[in-house]
Amino acid sequence: MSAAPSPFAIDVPESLLARARGGELRAFEQLYRLFERPVYTVALRLLGDADEAQEVLHEAMLKVLENIREYRADAPFWGWLRRIAVNEALMRLRKGRRLDYVDETPEPGEDAVQHGMLPPVAADAACLIEAMTSLPETTRTVLWLFHAEGYTHEEIAALMGRTASFSKSQVARGTRRLQVLLSDEPRVSTYA
Repeated sequence: MSAAPSPFAIDVPESLLARARGGELRAFEQLYRLFERPVYTVALRLLGDADEAQEVLHEAMLKVLENIREYRADAPFWGWLRRIAVNEALMRLRKGRRLDYVDETPEPGEDAVQHGMLPPVAADAACLIEAMTSLPETTRTVLWLFHAEGYTHEEIAALMGRTASFSKSQVARGTRRLQVLLSDEPRVSTYA
């Protein structure tokens, strides 16, 4: 029995990949449409900027188009594409020198969550997103890669050119900071 597929994985028919490898632009367009949203979401979570996330989407998909023949299919296509997208996002962060750890973190501003205008589950998600956004770039990036994308500390270290202990410390600091931010937030209780 095989392991259950990831809820983020998208099955890509081998025939579609074969057509894309053969240079068929319609096949590549189908791949683009299948993965446009997940790639954009990963980039947005890492960069925190919609315009830059859109640029990462385009750059990542161009790299896929240029290198589709190199994809060996020994791992899921989404994993290969995700690694390309993460690398593109990290390059943008490095270019902007936004990967320097800053210990001072601004407090989240007022929004719809604080005024109770969202349903409880959406309010919880909005609080988490707001708290994540307020973290330093490096911390947010490491937390996202570790918790949401499932990268190991060693993989994060390799991606960011750091050590595994750096990744572990960023996860620990970020988690503590999120606990503080989320405990201070006026939140709508999901338990009545």
